[in-house]
Amino acid sequence: MEIILLEKIAGLGNLGDKVAVRPGYGRNYLIPQGKAVAATAEKLAEFEKRRAELEKKAAADLAAAQARAEAIGKLAVKIAQKAGEEGRLYGSVGTKDIAEAVTAAGVSIQKYEVRLPSGPIRQAGDYEITVQLHGDVVASVALSIVPE
Repeated sequence: MEIILLEKIAGLGNLGDKVAVRPGYGRNYLIPQGKAVAATAEKLAEFEKRRAELEKKAAADLAAAQARAEAIGKLAVKIAQKAGEEGRLYGSVGTKDIAEAVTAAGVSIQKYEVRLPSGPIRQAGDYEITVQLHGDVVASVALSIVPE
């Protein structure tokens, strides 16, 4: 399936690129999310008319993400969690818990922006958490998990 990207998508392409994707990915995710349109002649002409508007929106999104990244870099977030004798947590700290703690600290983030490549945190301690705010903007937040 041929599509035209309406925004930059990591691993796929930039704004305005005409790419081939699997039909389900294009039809069920990219097009309904407004990230792409089907690559037909009339859609291509319509895209060329809207290109300046879409580039302006992309630049504004990037600037907003960079401002949020700067604010997140200054934060030191602390989460209190029940833990055993050796610091092992009862339960775990996941992306939702981290997103709520950072939002409570003053910078709004969503749970899908938090990256935990090794899974939920199950041990008390200090961690450096990566937050993917935009395709090009990655921020780090200092997270401290303390036993209650």
